[in-house]
Amino acid sequence: MENILSQFRDAKAASRVLLNVDTDTINKVLLAVADAAEANALKIIDANARDLAKMDPEDTKYDRLLLNEQRISDIAADMRNVASLKSPLGNTLEKIERPNGMVITKVVVPFGVIGVIYEARPNVSFDVFSLCFKTGNVAVLKGGSDAEESNKAIVSIIHEVLESFGLDKNICTLLPATREATTMLLNAVGHVDLLIPRGSSNLINFVRDNARIPVIETGAGVCHAYFDKSGDVAKGASIINNAKTRRVSVCNSLDCLIIHKDRLSDLPDLVKKMSKSNVIIYADTRSYELLKGNYPDNLLTKADGESFGTEFMDYKMSVYTADSIENAIEHIYKYSSRHSEAIITEDEEAKNMFERLVDAACVYWNVSTAFTDGAQFGFGAEIGISTQKLHARGPMALKEITSYKYIIEGDGQIRNS
Repeated sequence: MENILSQFRDAKAASRVLLNVDTDTINKVLLAVADAAEANALKIIDANARDLAKMDPEDTKYDRLLLNEQRISDIAADMRNVASLKSPLGNTLEKIERPNGMVITKVVVPFGVIGVIYEARPNVSFDVFSLCFKTGNVAVLKGGSDAEESNKAIVSIIHEVLESFGLDKNICTLLPATREATTMLLNAVGHVDLLIPRGSSNLINFVRDNARIPVIETGAGVCHAYFDKSGDVAKGASIINNAKTRRVSVCNSLDCLIIHKDRLSDLPDLVKKMSKSNVIIYADTRSYELLKGNYPDNLLTKADGESFGTEFMDYKMSVYTADSIENAIEHIYKYSSRHSEAIITEDEEAKNMFERLVDAACVYWNVSTAFTDGAQFGFGAEIGISTQKLHARGPMALKEITSYKYIIEGDGQIRNS
């Protein structure tokens, strides 16, 4: 316990030192970490292999845990993108001159120390560090035991680069992969300024319900695509297949296809490509009858009470038949996690209604939900995808992990009443 408290104290002290590191140095460090990640790819992959050996390849978290040379190269590219972005620090948000000559300026500042709790996602270690460092924040990382070896290897590389620039390695702090560390992080009042959970709904709910420090909630991704009565079949088939099969273990993966009743006859064509990926479909009564004989029997089953509102994180998807666009939106309201929702339609009025009424962080028109990603939005990387509405919503990057303060300047003004 004392060791973890010491880590918190050292992280807080490092946050004050980080305020004096100039933007040019920050960018050079990020580029150096990106280079070091690629140069030490085999070291990271070897550590990752030790983690993978402890996990069943059929586990839905296996793909998220997996690191290979291409993924490390992509991570390095994201860090270089972050380095190239303009820092929001010091930006003036508002400036007011009062009648007495007092000047009030609202400026962007770091939070200070940001803690992130995450599961089998070692890429998060690089992403969080790069975004936090760019915005002058210390990163306190609490990874899960599933990725313990991977996270240790990654953070050791970051520490080597920081120290080579004469910087405090506690700018990036990795806590032990223990429950005790989680409990202490949730209660790190006075040490950690903001906490962000990334992972399953169980993890997120636990952090939200038990933390004594401010939390930005990054919700699970129960994502829907609604194929409207005016939808284009070719577009729909491509979008649906991509949203479901591109990478099933990520939070922007499609979980439920909603189809207008007037377009049920097009359903076999819309899901045909997915059979090649062995996607299991949980179909409601009307869609099941239509798909029977038009989709592999071993991949088709009837939907039940658990089929809707489930984040599958697997090659599985439910299908719901809607009587109208209003019915489709109502279904989304009932089961959505407010993450990413899409409509496939050529009808401008339907598009406008969907965009106006659907309550989600990201609402798509004729686009795959797979684009809900900080890098794809041009943010360089992301620290998480917020499904709440207070402070931040959607992919969170540089602007979302800063705060502000007021600078008040004058020339001897005093308050008389």
